[in-house]
Amino acid sequence: MKDEYGKTLEAIQFAIQMEIDGKAYYLKASRESGNKVGTELFDWLAGEEDKHRQRFEDIYNSIKKQKAWPEVNLQPHKGEILKTLFSEAMRTAGAKAKAASTELDTIAKAMEMENKTEKFYSRRGGEAVYGAEKKLYTSLAAEERGHFLALVDYREYLIDPAGWFRKAEHHSLDGG
Repeated sequence: MKDEYGKTLEAIQFAIQMEIDGKAYYLKASRESGNKVGTELFDWLAGEEDKHRQRFEDIYNSIKKQKAWPEVNLQPHKGEILKTLFSEAMRTAGAKAKAASTELDTIAKAMEMENKTEKFYSRRGGEAVYGAEKKLYTSLAAEERGHFLALVDYREYLIDPAGWFRKAEHHSLDGG
């Protein structure tokens, strides 16, 4: 049990650092973004990373005091906020967005970070001994997946804004 306790605290410390690094990256990306959509998306992602960090810090402190996992009260994160933010910003920006190669590089690195974090949380969820621990990591892995998909969507928007709008609006001729 003592070994599991130490591994749990170590994993939480690692997760806290990943979230701190993620927030710093997204704030920098927001400042350097060449368009409103990128700025808003990166600001939102920085806020998400900060929420995750705070959640982990609270759990870490609770485990240190109680020597047990606290009950984890998670609100399902459905992504409606992101969809609304994204849709509004892209509609405002229009179908003529231009992507600097640096913005695409930033997105690629962010996608890599989100993918790495999702895998870490998924692995920890699979190794979890406590129900609350499994619930936390499973939920966070799903949130990180949502962040990854938002970045994919933004990348597609920058590469082909008109195509993104066609896809987003589901305009097609199905012949039937």
